[in-house]
Amino acid sequence: MDTINSTIFAIKRYALHDGPNIRTTIFFKGCPLNCHWCHNPEGIDFNIKIVTLGEKCVGCGECVDNCPENALQLTKDGIERNTERCTLCRTCIDACPALVHEPTGWEMTTDQLLNEIKKDLPFYDQSGGGVTISGGEPLAQPKGLLALLQGCGALGIHRTVDTSAFAPTDTLLHIAEHTELFLIDLKHMNNRQHRHYTGVANDLIVHNLQTLAKNRIPIRVRLPIIPCINDDEENIRATGIFVAGCTGVQGIDVLPYHPSATAKYKKLGLEYKGHTFTAPSRQHITETVHILKEYIEDVQIGG
Repeated sequence: MDTINSTIFAIKRYALHDGPNIRTTIFFKGCPLNCHWCHNPEGIDFNIKIVTLGEKCVGCGECVDNCPENALQLTKDGIERNTERCTLCRTCIDACPALVHEPTGWEMTTDQLLNEIKKDLPFYDQSGGGVTISGGEPLAQPKGLLALLQGCGALGIHRTVDTSAFAPTDTLLHIAEHTELFLIDLKHMNNRQHRHYTGVANDLIVHNLQTLAKNRIPIRVRLPIIPCINDDEENIRATGIFVAGCTGVQGIDVLPYHPSATAKYKKLGLEYKGHTFTAPSRQHITETVHILKEYIEDVQIGG
């Protein structure tokens, strides 16, 4: 098995909504989509950055004094970073007593990731859980994803890939040889609307989902419900009809939109295009599930 460096932005232990039973979820950094409602904005950019949380700064200057590249300056407005000088050495992170500086990701080798995963082996054995690789978009780092899946397979760990399926079909099929379950987001059946709200068309996603289904590869479709975007009855029925025609799909997980990522965008200095979105009502989610069950039996409300 090759050891590859992968860029990740989080490791979540004891996850209950990223596949069956108790899981460890590894979040790969970088995504070709840019969904207006993305709740992991730190996972969109492929590049690692260090963000400075100015409101936490106590003005001690420790990070400035310890920076080997003289990339930081303490001003009346707080810490300023010269991004051309900064080499992402993380010295400022270690030096700051107030935890003002945070990385948006880091690199780990396959072996390092597997060592983290091995810590949770007892939970997989007891619950029948496993590892989920999410993102960002894990298929955007295919070499690292494949190496990690192969390593998990050698340990007998159940493997789930949470993906938009926006990737070359050959890549997806190769990954499928080392995956027990796919969680695939299906954000909108209308191609024009999909492109407007995610930045990419849905042709490849639909094709890849159909291809996996034809190959009898286990899939659960994940449908985010975004009010006034994709929650109309026309789109819900179109989704149900499409999924019913994909014989490999085990069921649909309905994921109600929630605005919990707003603070992340502020921290990262990013515009949140979903600032006007509201969470769907419980009644609307119930109605959505009822419609989808006309087409496919297994419909669950996800976290």
